[in-house]
Amino acid sequence: MHEIMRARHGWTMRPCRTAACATGLTRAICRAVMASTHAFTARPHAADFRLGILLVAGSALAWSFGGTIARFITVADPWTIVFWRALFSASFLLLFMLWRDGPKATVSLFANMGWAGLGVAICFGIASSCFVIALQHTTVANILLTQAAAPLFAALLAWAVFGERVSLGTWSAIAAVICGVSIMVSASFSGQVSPLGDGLALVITVLFSAAIVITRHHPEVRMTPAVCLGTAMACLAALFLSGPLAVSTHDLSWLFLFGAVNLGAGLAMFVTGARLVPAALAALVSTLEPVLGPVWVWLIHGEVPGSRTIFGGAIVFVALFTHILNDWLRQRQLRIPG
Repeated sequence: MHEIMRARHGWTMRPCRTAACATGLTRAICRAVMASTHAFTARPHAADFRLGILLVAGSALAWSFGGTIARFITVADPWTIVFWRALFSASFLLLFMLWRDGPKATVSLFANMGWAGLGVAICFGIASSCFVIALQHTTVANILLTQAAAPLFAALLAWAVFGERVSLGTWSAIAAVICGVSIMVSASFSGQVSPLGDGLALVITVLFSAAIVITRHHPEVRMTPAVCLGTAMACLAALFLSGPLAVSTHDLSWLFLFGAVNLGAGLAMFVTGARLVPAALAALVSTLEPVLGPVWVWLIHGEVPGSRTIFGGAIVFVALFTHILNDWLRQRQLRIPG
């Protein structure tokens, strides 16, 4: 899973040397077939490489439609939306694991999650719930661009908690991200968007950062069962917090897309493709999500981000893209024989 988190978020990590991580689909998100240690040193077959790029790009495209799908849902109670989305995504991921690994191995995956896996599940369950609620109070652009900063916030968190070394380039990227996020959040103090929405976007970012740090120190954690458990926990919590669960056929169709396709299928494509391409390259391709997400909402729903969101988000994206690009170039140099 740590390799998938690196591919998804551009975090530079040590190669995993455990058998579970060496044999390897997350978003946090389907670690069905993870990148092996060999994948960092050997060039993949050309056909597999192209397939990997297409799958990772497909996952970013699926995730980028999350905000657009949510804007079609007319259910007033956000917890009802959380319930149905979590139910559909958990069901999809469970069926995917049963198909991929078989019943016995699926049970084993859940049983071997440990406290670290439970921690990731809790982080993802709360973050996915906050995403749905935040959508009712702020723009899709604010949420996605703030969330995109998670890998750099994770580096800051790991430095503060574990004393991990942070390079000068990463410090520069962290400073730029904090500056960009501050500009976006400042829109809530001017009345352009709700402080609650931007606050929840920050909570999502912190929770994803914590999940990255956990998997950095516990590489045995598998993403698919963790996310499946997290969505199941969100579904259970929403069952007690929501109002009436009855929804129209129209809304149920969009909720199915929101849960099973946007979240579940996006994860399945990502973790399948991530094993076929270098981790940093997968991260570069997956930055299509925060770029395309606001574009779809603008084109389809006419939701135009404010000037502060555009300016601050551009800073965040450039810092993140540059950070991941440097990581990819560094990995390529390490793979070139001397």
